[in-house]
Amino acid sequence: MQHRTWKLATLACAALAGVSIVALTASQPQAQYKMTVNKERLMNAQNEPQNWLMQNGDYGSQRYSKLTQINRENVKNLRLSWALALAGMQDIRQNGPEAEINPLIDSGFMYTSDGWGGIYKIDARKPNIGEFVWYNDLGVRHEGNRPQTRGIALWEDLVIANTPDGRVVALNRDSGEIVWDKKVAGVNEFGSKERFATAPITAEGKVLVANGNGDQGTRGWLAALDARTGEEVWRWWAVPKPGEPGSETWKDKNNAWKTGGGGMWQTGSYDPDTKLTIWGTGNPVPQYDPQSRPGDNLYTNSAVAIDINTGKLVWHFQYVPNESWDYDENGIHMLYNTAINGENRKVVGHFGRNGFFYSLDRSNGSFIKGSQYVNELNWTKGLDPKTGKPVEYNPGLDVQQYVPAARAHRGDGMKRACPTWHGGVAYQPTAYNPEKKIAYGVGTEGCFTQNGAEYKFKGPDGGLDPQKSDKRTYTSDLYYGSITAYDAVNHKILAKAVTDIEIRSGALVTAGGVVFTALQDGWLIAYNDETLEELWRFNLGTPLKGAPVTYAIGPKQYLAVQTSGRHLHPVKFDNLQHSSYLFVFALN
Repeated sequence: MQHRTWKLATLACAALAGVSIVALTASQPQAQYKMTVNKERLMNAQNEPQNWLMQNGDYGSQRYSKLTQINRENVKNLRLSWALALAGMQDIRQNGPEAEINPLIDSGFMYTSDGWGGIYKIDARKPNIGEFVWYNDLGVRHEGNRPQTRGIALWEDLVIANTPDGRVVALNRDSGEIVWDKKVAGVNEFGSKERFATAPITAEGKVLVANGNGDQGTRGWLAALDARTGEEVWRWWAVPKPGEPGSETWKDKNNAWKTGGGGMWQTGSYDPDTKLTIWGTGNPVPQYDPQSRPGDNLYTNSAVAIDINTGKLVWHFQYVPNESWDYDENGIHMLYNTAINGENRKVVGHFGRNGFFYSLDRSNGSFIKGSQYVNELNWTKGLDPKTGKPVEYNPGLDVQQYVPAARAHRGDGMKRACPTWHGGVAYQPTAYNPEKKIAYGVGTEGCFTQNGAEYKFKGPDGGLDPQKSDKRTYTSDLYYGSITAYDAVNHKILAKAVTDIEIRSGALVTAGGVVFTALQDGWLIAYNDETLEELWRFNLGTPLKGAPVTYAIGPKQYLAVQTSGRHLHPVKFDNLQHSSYLFVFALN
């Protein structure tokens, strides 16, 4: 696999794209910080608020920072400190790359990626300028692939990324040279490609990566690779094959399990105490025809806990059996300890795409409590307080009914369901303040309408046949963005702020009493963490799909956000039209 690595000069406000990099004058690398990102540092990441060592902040995916220099009183004084142009803007189609990423920061150095898999190391130690240390484009072919990244990972002296062409690559963090390069995602027997959509996570000497292309007729899986060699250690499949536990919940006659979905496309969490990694799985496939795959369809639409050493499933909790609204439950599963109903619990907290917030016991996956957090919800009348299943769920039925007015079966006309198939919170990184016991979710509010359409298989040996399937028609309404502050102890909404445009970014909460998020129309916004009163906003002239992060260099706190690509305001920022940028803010 061809790839290119360059030592780069400073690019404060110049586009970095394609072969133009070759003409750059190499800068003299500065002294490198030698302490590696070892197991102990990752386990205690929240105690290094000056750094941001994992995509979601820590193993519990709390996205909480103890930094307080930027706070409610002075956040209005945030100003742009510096910006760097990144590559990855070639062949991006109409909506730009899906660069839903934030940089990682270790001791003043940033590590990040662009949509086509290019990896960057940036020296961020100076207050008003960022300087490239190295860049490796990783040689991803654009034809047949798509520009998408949700992040990278660090382990010891390695920077680790999964690429749009199905590889997992480890680079030396000092030189940018490739240490190992493994092809992990492939093509199934029907020609459907597996794809990476999550950031990798590193733990116990392993790199965890997942197939997120379930909706295109592949089986979701989670794989562990040896962090030093890239060799595969184990692989767990979200849809069991015949004879495996859970296979009895696929009762069709068309081998639907082969193309059954359950894609895993947002990064999981890790509990060092139990050695369990906890992930969400996607919807079953075909998405909108539950009659094509009778049964509960395990382990789709579930939280799953996998033993990190063996790859064995330890527990699962299925949110919606036999689901048909595209309510994947890939979204972040936050890990924290709190008292619920007067009892101290080790909790998995999750903003469900289906409109409910769930608290699960992370030792065994049992349901603790749940309640609605979206404004509009009609697909069920509520959750069973003992099981957490929808109250209409009937284990004796192969095809669930739920609320018939919102559940489109074959031959049914248009039926309106809430929330929209985009969620609630779908994949957008959520946040949790462990001091105030408040969880924060950002995403989409609304409803959609669809008819009931039969989806066909090629035959009893499996394979999807979209050409012979009935036509599905759908529309959307009540479509807007929101950020929700949710009391994770008493399970109630504390505050909600509404945005005109859906939020594709994520949340960050700090000990300074501020919640940050970003919008697709270019706004970076700060809210009061208790009331969600807006405190500050700044428009960067480009869609923002990456969640903000914060870090410190010496005594000074910074806020960073990475843009996603396509720009909405070329008149205001005409030099940004063909670039993706990394922006850094600080108090003036």
